Amino acid sequence: MNNLIWAVSASIVVSLISLIGIITLLFKEEWLKKILPAVIGFSAGGLIGGAFLHLLPEALEHINSPVVFYYLILGFVAFFMLERYFHWRHCHEGVCSIHAFTYLNLIGDSIHNFTDGLVIGASFLVSVNFGIITSLVIIMHEIPQEIGDFGVLIYGGFSRLKALGFNFITALTCILGTVGGYTISGNINNFSSFLLPFTAGGFIYIAACDLVPELHKQENLRKSTYSMFTFLCGILFILFIRMAHSH
Repeated sequence: MNNLIWAVSASIVVSLISLIGIITLLFKEEWLKKILPAVIGFSAGGLIGGAFLHLLPEALEHINSPVVFYYLILGFVAFFMLERYFHWRHCHEGVCSIHAFTYLNLIGDSIHNFTDGLVIGASFLVSVNFGIITSLVIIMHEIPQEIGDFGVLIYGGFSRLKALGFNFITALTCILGTVGGYTISGNINNFSSFLLPFTAGGFIYIAACDLVPELHKQENLRKSTYSMFTFLCGILFILFIRMAHSH
């Protein structure tokens, strides 16, 4: 039960990240655009580090078999299909032609947040330390995504207050997913062994197909180098917390 409390608490923190759109009310849009490449770089590095240094090693401890990599590929393909068919988008500057798909984008975001919750719940059932690291990785990719989602809703015609409200409502599905993931993992053998590499595949997809291409759009060499530096920092950050909180 103590692990479940940790898991739900972590999912609440992740859900609150959806309110990061509030910062757009406090700072000028030009300032946000300046720091966003660094945030995206750090997030991409964190996802790559989370997949290869955190989730996959844990999965291989439970299933020392090539099937882990089949699950990873399945996760990559599943996240690709989610983005393709549910218009789950990572539009980091709020420039997307999605007027007709604003609510569909919210549905896709709800599915995404529910999936994050499943991973959080399953991770805390493994151990509190493992759950904390997993939650940190999820938070790292939630920050640029939630800024992007907020921009998408604004661009789609929502007021800032309405965009914040809807973004937060979709984020609450993370809590439902957490309870579900914790319960399922505790009652179905090897569920976490499937979910961890599956999620690693999703993390790799988001980093490689959504975040890194955003970094390639940066033409200024100095800013591009800075983004690469933050990308490496994201990987090193995961490595550091993995070593500090190894269970």
